Amino acid sequence: MSTPAVALRCQALVKRFADTIAVDHLDLTVPTGTIFGLLGPNGSGKTSAIRTMLGIYVPDAGSVEVLGSSDPMAVRHRIGYLPEERGLYAKMKVIDQLAFLASIRGLDQKEATRRAGAWLERVGLADSAQSPTGELSKGMQQKVQFASAVIHDPDLVVLDEPFTGLDPVNTRLLKELILEQRKRGATVLLSTHLMEQVEALCESICLIDHGRAVLSGVLADIKASYGRNTIDLEYRGTAGALASVPGVRRCEDTGQEARRELEPDADAQAVIRSLLDRVEIQAVRLDHPHIEEIYLEKVGHRETAPDTTHAATA
Repeated sequence: MSTPAVALRCQALVKRFADTIAVDHLDLTVPTGTIFGLLGPNGSGKTSAIRTMLGIYVPDAGSVEVLGSSDPMAVRHRIGYLPEERGLYAKMKVIDQLAFLASIRGLDQKEATRRAGAWLERVGLADSAQSPTGELSKGMQQKVQFASAVIHDPDLVVLDEPFTGLDPVNTRLLKELILEQRKRGATVLLSTHLMEQVEALCESICLIDHGRAVLSGVLADIKASYGRNTIDLEYRGTAGALASVPGVRRCEDTGQEARRELEPDADAQAVIRSLLDRVEIQAVRLDHPHIEEIYLEKVGHRETAPDTTHAATA
């Protein structure tokens, strides 16, 4: 069977809950073999979009194609899904739980048990194999949940906020595991609020707001379209010395490092000369904006507003 060039596609997808439109004519295309970021503020419709594309919710309009099929449920054993709301059995032993979840994804009992043990080794939980799952920390349970989503080597891996509850060490481990999924040929759809993980992992993104796509495409191309409009610098100087620099519209300053976003028509070299007159600069670089800065420009107004949409749209 040939591999389709597109792992997941939806066109004009609509999902309603009573009077709330959670997904509003969403168009999205996830190329096969990539890590694709689905971004958006709380209540933007990310989870509802994921569940509708996977066939958990029935769409009210539009079309979905998953792994070459118009019926997501027909290819469900080729999909691995880590939902935002975790669902593990607290009293079941960790290895039994992982083997059970592998078996309902199509593996026979012997292979399910073998892979369960291997995955517990991989995520550093072999010593907890015989422990009840409920005795694990939230971060440890998160690693079990991730392992259950990929234990059957799915062609499409869908991860909804997978870094929740993880410390820096396990965040790094999970990033490695996600990259391993792509390396073996899987497609990964990643929904996360952590923009640094988007920068590190995603090749393409779709940013949605109120259920609609407001920005989508190859991440490098999106950043390049903004130009090199940001100055990064390391410096020595007094606090506030870099305040009110002409040509700068937004700034972050820790006292030793600073990041300056330029006005659209600003002369970057003139801004740098002005900075040199104020402090001792140890390093300076003209850079593209970070995805977090683009995100805030597009939907920053939503981040401080109360989330009043249907719970399923988070």
